[in-house]
Amino acid sequence: MLHRNLTCLSVCRRAHTKEKGKPLMLNPRTNKGMAFTLQERQILGIHGLLPPKVETQDTQAMRFQNNLKKMTDPLEKYIYLMGIQERNERLFYRVLMEDIEELMPIVYTPTVGLACTQYGHIFRRPKGLFISIRDRGHVRSILDNWPETNVSAVVVTDGERILGLGDLGVYGMGIPVGKLCLYTACAGIRPEKCLPVVIDVGTDNETLLRDPLYMGLYQQRDRSQAYDDLIDEFMEAVVDKYGQDTLIQFEDFGNHNAFRFMRKYSQKYCTFNDDIQGTASVALAGLLAAQRAIGKPITEHRVLFLGAGEAALGIANLIVMAMMETGMTQAEARKKIWMFDKDGLLVKSRKQKMDANQDAFIHDSPGDVHSFLDAVETIKPTAIIGVSGAGRLFTHNVIKAMGELNERPIIFALSNPTNKAECTAEDAYKLTDGRCLFASGSPFAPVTLSDGRVLTPGQGNNAYIFPGVALAVMLSGVRHISDTVFLEAAKTLVEQLTDQELAEGRLYPPLSNIREVSLQMAVKVVEYVYAKGMAFRYPEPLDKNAFVRATVWDTSYDSLLPDMFDWPGVSFSPRTG
Repeated sequence: MLHRNLTCLSVCRRAHTKEKGKPLMLNPRTNKGMAFTLQERQILGIHGLLPPKVETQDTQAMRFQNNLKKMTDPLEKYIYLMGIQERNERLFYRVLMEDIEELMPIVYTPTVGLACTQYGHIFRRPKGLFISIRDRGHVRSILDNWPETNVSAVVVTDGERILGLGDLGVYGMGIPVGKLCLYTACAGIRPEKCLPVVIDVGTDNETLLRDPLYMGLYQQRDRSQAYDDLIDEFMEAVVDKYGQDTLIQFEDFGNHNAFRFMRKYSQKYCTFNDDIQGTASVALAGLLAAQRAIGKPITEHRVLFLGAGEAALGIANLIVMAMMETGMTQAEARKKIWMFDKDGLLVKSRKQKMDANQDAFIHDSPGDVHSFLDAVETIKPTAIIGVSGAGRLFTHNVIKAMGELNERPIIFALSNPTNKAECTAEDAYKLTDGRCLFASGSPFAPVTLSDGRVLTPGQGNNAYIFPGVALAVMLSGVRHISDTVFLEAAKTLVEQLTDQELAEGRLYPPLSNIREVSLQMAVKVVEYVYAKGMAFRYPEPLDKNAFVRATVWDTSYDSLLPDMFDWPGVSFSPRTG
């Protein structure tokens, strides 16, 4: 309670001394709408600028929730929600957190993908920081323009590979904004500590380059040394301004750059790539949950990927780490994993050029394989994982084949947004008579089978991983984030799945519990990084659970009045007599 009071006092003083009058109401960090008290209105110079009614936040939340219920179009809901965020930050997070299961698909996948494609058409107020290739040599001065000085987490994209939608240039800003919304909603990270950034080096999307409403540079994507120099300058400027332990999350970079930057920066900065490591962690958690349901250890599985890009390779490498924990050698573990991309299986005899990042999973040809169905029938996988972003490639025949090969087939259709998923939950369940263990990247509704059973598909959403990991990293002062942190996060996530939820078909806890899931994950990761000597914040907290929970941001309004008090025993009246 003392910590909370001190925090409130600090916020109150800062808000009071910096702003008065209408600017106070125009700032989403300080605006309370009609919840300003009569005393606040008078002292802060806003009396008469609002209707006379003083409302509670409960009433305000009810108004916005009622308005949202009247809307049916997801993009309309997105625009409305982002409007609340632009006007009243605490109210926005209150509304989001109270209905997180319903609203996460609006502020995050899949609707955020649609919002990105329409970004220039629905644009109202800029969010985040825009740094272009023409700003080289001046990145630090651009960071200095950001109004918050105590940033602890940065999410950055260059917009080249937004979800499964491709190169959207600066329209990709919707992704860092959405990710950081979940930092706060899921893990209680203070929004002022979060900075969304888009790096604009052009776009190869010809549709955008012909669109008069496009908001970025009208040029082809710069792939020269100048691009690398700009990213280097950006990383150095962030650390120079905000500190060595500032978390920098890379998001939706093209495959080649994603791996390159992860290798280049992982030992120099506090950084991770959510598309590689976050996706890997949540997918591994799904496999570990399936292991609980089937009773077959992960080392006995054969996994076939549809797609061989950053997501597939990230998941595969983390599966190998999990298998090695049980005593299997790295070489043995890698033999359990196969990949199939647009040019076919990754095999040594293939004529098409393959990426060096894929080398570990290139095998001898198993036979005559021309299609993904051929690969399933030849390799006989126990699990298929789709991360291709190419749509419904888990055909009916593929799903049926998995059902014939396995008593409990594992089918993960992880591509986003929903129309890019490799199959629907309904197809997966109905074509396997409800025997499959299914997870998807975007949400699907529960499926009712012909025998009356209702199965609830698990959503393999990175939001189960990155907010909790980010909170732990920020609190413990980690300088470099090891892949073992994401292995620990995956195991922690599975521990929070109940037997009842598993029986319902879920491979992940309900999204409605994601705040508690994220906090428990943060506690476990904080314990892990201190035990492994990765933490740099001292003294080490004895009670890790209390330490984590004491930091959680509250959506309740603070008083914006100055700290007012009497001096007991002191009189300002002259003595008489």
